[in-house]
Amino acid sequence: MHQYLFHIGDFPIRMYGLMMCLAIFLATGVAYFLTKKDGRGWDEYITDIGIYGGFCGIIGGRLWDVFFFDWDYYSGHLLEIPFVWQGGMAIQGGIIGGILGGIAYCIYHKIDYVALLDLVTPAIIMGQSIGRMANLLNGDAFGSPTGSSFGILYPEGTLAHATYGNLPLWPAEVWEGQCDIIIFVLLLLFQTTKYARGQVFCLYVMLYSLLRFCLEMLRGDYVQPFFLGLKSAQATSLIFFIIALSVFIYTGTKQKTAKQ
Repeated sequence: MHQYLFHIGDFPIRMYGLMMCLAIFLATGVAYFLTKKDGRGWDEYITDIGIYGGFCGIIGGRLWDVFFFDWDYYSGHLLEIPFVWQGGMAIQGGIIGGILGGIAYCIYHKIDYVALLDLVTPAIIMGQSIGRMANLLNGDAFGSPTGSSFGILYPEGTLAHATYGNLPLWPAEVWEGQCDIIIFVLLLLFQTTKYARGQVFCLYVMLYSLLRFCLEMLRGDYVQPFFLGLKSAQATSLIFFIIALSVFIYTGTKQKTAKQ
């Protein structure tokens, strides 16, 4: 891993920021490909949606991290909240912020945002996978000690090293990025079926929530229980999974009833 690509004078060009930008650009590119192939003319809006959605996603990801994970620190360092280049972005908040920004754009331009969301959902999880590369390069979103010689050794200067020193840590962010690609493929395959309106997005929420719930057991950056012994990300993942599953079943049942 390498936190800095180079410096311009005393200003560092961080790999974290570059990879996050790359995640937004490539996710927008995949979304453009999917909408262009679909042929309903939505591809002309994708660049704008990517810009607005990416900006809102950065805000959402930062605020989610600040208030759900690091409020004990930021409550005494309020001026550091905008310092996103230092790391500290929560994917769940980024997804919510980005999607809400995209929905607002679609409503303004009278676009069927549910149908569009079903279409571009694979692009979202692909962007998340690249985002986990950013976490690895930055040394955050790290795992807990493995208790053996297996694991990632983070260099000095990273949050992981400051927390656990030279202990080998579970490659939680690496495994999540790899599993995100599997979800990406599963979503593309599901799009080939006669799915009900909103089901692609619901499937994405279910699969990612299940993945995040399990991998949180290996995470070492946030270890304090949030609710009933669950970490905050586990609690929110459980809530999102239940809601998505309910909507998935409801929309599927509604479609079958309409055809009868």
